[in-house]
Amino acid sequence: MVNENLEDVGDAWGNPSSSVAPYVIAKMSVDATSAYYNMNHPKRGIALIFNHEEFGVGGLKQRAGTAVDCENLNEQLKTLGFEVKVYNNMNYTDLNYVVEDVAQLDHSENDCFLMAILSHGELGIIYAYDCQYKLESLWSKFTADRCPSLAGKPKIFIVQACQGDKLDAGVTMSRTEVDGTPMQSYRIPTHADFLIAYSTIPGYYSWRNTTRGSWFIQSLCEELKINGKKLDFQTILTFVARRVAVDYESNVPGDNLMHKQKQIPCVTTMLTRLIVFPDKQ
Repeated sequence: MVNENLEDVGDAWGNPSSSVAPYVIAKMSVDATSAYYNMNHPKRGIALIFNHEEFGVGGLKQRAGTAVDCENLNEQLKTLGFEVKVYNNMNYTDLNYVVEDVAQLDHSENDCFLMAILSHGELGIIYAYDCQYKLESLWSKFTADRCPSLAGKPKIFIVQACQGDKLDAGVTMSRTEVDGTPMQSYRIPTHADFLIAYSTIPGYYSWRNTTRGSWFIQSLCEELKINGKKLDFQTILTFVARRVAVDYESNVPGDNLMHKQKQIPCVTTMLTRLIVFPDKQ
């Protein structure tokens, strides 16, 4: 262990504000030094898609085009071996019940877990049919202490929603020069092995075509179709970001403010290894 004989202290003023989490022992699914997550369990895992097109709160507009996103994402996740469950226009109580139920399942035979949310949003919040909520209220149910059968396994969250109302006009680039051993037990933080991929950066608008679907989900599905079983997921998300950043520009000719705007996805990762989705035997 690094610094095992030296004293460590926290970079914070005062004492920790939260109580110490209970000590939990979970079954090890991969060696501590492995560069890749173990994707050789009998099943790939469960994927939840919460698709919101209609809303009954806050005067929120219908999300035309999200059905296409949902259908395409469903197809690509099934191709990768996920057991996909789709839920449309759920209120928060029912949505939270579904998530609680899945978090309490035994995921011992699964490689990983994935949740996708397609909805309206603002900075720090997402909308269900009837109210707003924080994403943390969902992903926190899958931490290693609360869902031990997913400890040490990747937990992926995909969020297609605005994170604010700022617009990105972009910058024009001019041409220039382009310069097999036995495994020893180990401990991990309870919040390790999460990846949250947002369609846009905090504070900014997220674009959706009313016919073809959102830029982010379109790009994600295209990359999964091409590279889903060849490249690691973090690299795939990098190529998704490139697609969104380079290939898309808003088309709102009747509104000078909204016309020709850009977008860049944002990924928050607590992953400790690379994710690859090989074919199941």
